[in-house]
Amino acid sequence: NKNIGIGCADGRIGKGMIHAKNGNDWGVVEEELMEKISESTKATIDFFGKNIAYVNVMRNMSVSCDCEGTAAAPVVTPNVGILASTDICAIDTACVDIVYAMTEEEHHDLVERIETRHGFRQLTYMHEIGMGNNRYILIDLDNDEVRITPKDCVKGLKPFKLVR
Repeated sequence: NKNIGIGCADGRIGKGMIHAKNGNDWGVVEEELMEKISESTKATIDFFGKNIAYVNVMRNMSVSCDCEGTAAAPVVTPNVGILASTDICAIDTACVDIVYAMTEEEHHDLVERIETRHGFRQLTYMHEIGMGNNRYILIDLDNDEVRITPKDCVKGLKPFKLVR
């Protein structure tokens, strides 16, 4: 959702409209920011209609955005894989559920970021404004297209190791 809502927003003007509040360039925070990101995303996907698919790559997941201008904390989250869907709400919900299925050590930083930045509001608001459904079925294409759970997705993953 954020990559479309912020990534496709028009440069300084579009991104400024998402972040701005009462003349303050960075005045929108918390749940309101999550809602504005979702509204921006909705404008993009409404344009494409049914001619759009979503691919989330759960690899080298970082808690920081490059827009923050600070170095991100080292990645400790294991690489999970790739998810694809024609429903943005379902795929983002599945990714969050998979993160929560990881061990505390593996997901601590991401969970803290999701919760302190009101990330769940993106998921609930997308559903509220008709962007999709929060129900999904995970299918493992590498293993005879068997249905799996978020816990199955993270079973046996090796923690990410930073190689210098």
